[in-house]
Amino acid sequence: MRYRKDLIRERAREVNRIQKVLEGANIKLGDVATDVMGKSGQAILEALVAAETDPETLAQLARGKLKKKAGQLTKAMEGLIGPHQRMMLAAQIEHVRFLDGQIKKLDREIEERMRPFEKAVEALDSIPGVGRQTAEEVLAETGDDMSRFPSAAHLASWAGLCPGNNESAGKRKSGRTRPGNPHLPTTLVEAARSAARTKNTYLSAQYHRLAARRGGNRAAVAVAHTILVIIYHMLKEGTAYQDLGADYFDKLNHDAVARRAIKRLEALGYKVTLEQAA
Repeated sequence: MRYRKDLIRERAREVNRIQKVLEGANIKLGDVATDVMGKSGQAILEALVAAETDPETLAQLARGKLKKKAGQLTKAMEGLIGPHQRMMLAAQIEHVRFLDGQIKKLDREIEERMRPFEKAVEALDSIPGVGRQTAEEVLAETGDDMSRFPSAAHLASWAGLCPGNNESAGKRKSGRTRPGNPHLPTTLVEAARSAARTKNTYLSAQYHRLAARRGGNRAAVAVAHTILVIIYHMLKEGTAYQDLGADYFDKLNHDAVARRAIKRLEALGYKVTLEQAA
């Protein structure tokens, strides 16, 4: 699992290098295509390596939805690419394809070894932001037997996703997370950021509520902690995930939400009268 993650990161770095070479040649493929190494991107890159320089000819190699952006793509291809850039692109494309092959081999091996944990993987996959790959990585680090952790707080502490306890002379100092498992937090923070982009979910509401006051990074760590607690209870108790809803925090303190809304309207010069709906 850890090696696959390293290869995926290395692939991302290599794609960034391809993007840098293109930018150096004033070719703005990444501004038009979402994935430079998609089918359309690879076809265009191969043509560039083969010394094709006509922007219209390169734009015609687009496939799928990218065909609708033919005009933008033609302008993006108006660069100047020389032998040095073509040599660099050829080597980088070959490296990316090699990494793709290695990642697929690992995917097949991991899929085979995860068969005994298929039920747990499917359960965790139901959590917003947690895909199958994330579920596999979490189970590889924690296992599916939660009895080794006395509580969810113990698991969070072991993972390094709980606040540090730094107090001196009655003064509370930095509460940054304590050291723990070096691999699990990064996986869960990525899942938290994915959950933040979901719609009408409890985790998304929690992220945006905290991000407004404490910033995106702290909010992501807090949501990652919540996801880990959810995973603990799901695996230990065998329960299915039930989303509390995006309006959970509003319902939690109904009166406070109403008071804040009235205050904002009164600040705009309105007179507010509340009437209970039937």
